[in-house]
Amino acid sequence: MATEDSGVGPSRAWRRARISVLVVATAISVLAFLLVVAAWQNDRTITSDEGTATAEVLSAGRLRSAVSFVTPDGITHNPQLGVLYPTNLIAGQRIDVEYAKSDPDLVRVSGRNATVAIIPAASVVVVTWIVAGPAWFLIRRRERQPQTV
Repeated sequence: MATEDSGVGPSRAWRRARISVLVVATAISVLAFLLVVAAWQNDRTITSDEGTATAEVLSAGRLRSAVSFVTPDGITHNPQLGVLYPTNLIAGQRIDVEYAKSDPDLVRVSGRNATVAIIPAASVVVVTWIVAGPAWFLIRRRERQPQTV
């Protein structure tokens, strides 16, 4: 009886590991896809009710840059989440931005759109599957090896 349990236990563990690799890789891929969809949706919102302004870059980072701009009604906006597509911005720089008039906190660098999110998202998916694919095959191979007692 103990021999049967020890044979089933490791096999079940390898099966769970194999399924876990697929679930995690698929989840990461879906999240990357949703990131591009969300960027496209933000662009659609901005384009449907577009306002333009000149903004000052307050701080610049690879993933987030803070900007400040004044809308035609005289209100200064400093979007809490920063500007969309902030690549290559420098603090103190003055840039043209496009924003949704209905939500001035939704702002992007003028001339940029969701297409800049495709390459990073696709890269994440490719690297994920480059790691997950061999891991899945190694686990599968290990799972099929005869169990030694």
